[in-house]
Amino acid sequence: MAVLGLSLPLFAIAFAPIITPHLSERYGRSPVYLVSLPIFALFILGAGYSKSFGALLVCRFFAGFFGGPCLVLIEGTFADVWSAHLTVTYYSFLSLASYIGAGCGQSQIRSFWNCYLTNILAPLVLGYVVTAKGWQWTQYVTLIIAIGAYLLGIGVPETYPREILRARARRLGHNIQLAKAESGVTLAEMAKTTLFTPLFMAVSEPVVIMVTLYLALNFAVLFQWFISVPAVLALTYNFTLGQVGLAFISAIAGSLVSTMTSSLTESIVNRQSGCTNMATSPPLEYRLIPAIYGSIGLCGSLFWIGFTASPKINSTVPISGTGVYVWSSMSILTAMVSYIFDAYPAKGTLSALTLMATVRIVCAAWLPLVIIRMIMGLQGKWAFSVFGIIGAVSIAIPVLLFVFGSRLRSRSRHSAPMTSNGKHMMTGHLTEQETQMDSVHA
Repeated sequence: MAVLGLSLPLFAIAFAPIITPHLSERYGRSPVYLVSLPIFALFILGAGYSKSFGALLVCRFFAGFFGGPCLVLIEGTFADVWSAHLTVTYYSFLSLASYIGAGCGQSQIRSFWNCYLTNILAPLVLGYVVTAKGWQWTQYVTLIIAIGAYLLGIGVPETYPREILRARARRLGHNIQLAKAESGVTLAEMAKTTLFTPLFMAVSEPVVIMVTLYLALNFAVLFQWFISVPAVLALTYNFTLGQVGLAFISAIAGSLVSTMTSSLTESIVNRQSGCTNMATSPPLEYRLIPAIYGSIGLCGSLFWIGFTASPKINSTVPISGTGVYVWSSMSILTAMVSYIFDAYPAKGTLSALTLMATVRIVCAAWLPLVIIRMIMGLQGKWAFSVFGIIGAVSIAIPVLLFVFGSRLRSRSRHSAPMTSNGKHMMTGHLTEQETQMDSVHA
């Protein structure tokens, strides 16, 4: 039951990829941040003051629901600012903030610019905070960060090209006719783009199916880490809550190394391909290179941790394996999401990203609910080995996409000719809006 406090907010966040694109299209990015974040903060405050477990769960659920748009939208904000040939690099830094942020604070909150807190630093910092001040401070620390992020976000300019055009036209008293929104205009069109088309893609698009399944495994294993790692370290090595938090330093190191290797890989690929400016990008499948070597590390690290978490083996050995796992996990996430960013034209990409995000978040919420029972039933080494075996089979996914991805995408009903710098609505690299921008003078 206690794990519901982690899983329920994630189930609530799963609604965000379906809803947020339509809000962003109509109001721009900034209003979505400035409205959703304060409501999120109020429910976090309510969670901290909850007097019953039921009240805590309700507050946590709605905190996830209203915090979700910030989590989803930050990717679009980054893509508004950075060009397509640097997608892997900017997304690796976004992922870095995500992985490190959760180790320091609490899940579900992102800053407006460069971070969303999900995965690693929460155990490091809050382990000691809980020991000293009580569990309520897990919520109060999150609230403090939310307030700081909100204050930083006030006055930050709008980045979504379509909203910039609309605002400029309103300011000058001009009429402007923009192309039809890729997310749809009517309720039926919106439902088709972020609900029905994603469901259709889940059974008809080989590229989307493979990426979605792999990232679902990745996120499910990642989020069960916050349940299984403390349990294994406490039961096997008698770690205190604070010592468990310190063990996540290895995961922080892994995320830093992943950012460096993913960015370096993209830099080398761009240089070798002669793509060093905004007008050109190397073949899209080259973005999968970090996922290829990350998939090998993911498989190996799961066996490493499973078979070395023993009283006979020093605790630094499985803890080091955690760092390798996080490096691998983050490399896969960065590469796979960056690949889908440009895999289809705007509407198809939006639908694919919606499916991927929703499925991986739901899986991340589900696995922690059963992981303790799984560890107790199979024992730690075999529980992790199950994931390792699945990971070994999954190594084929990025390899197959690297070799056959271009041909698979070309046969898709959602494919169409794209420029090397063309980008979908969610991520913001929009050649259409850039062209229309010239028609409205400041």
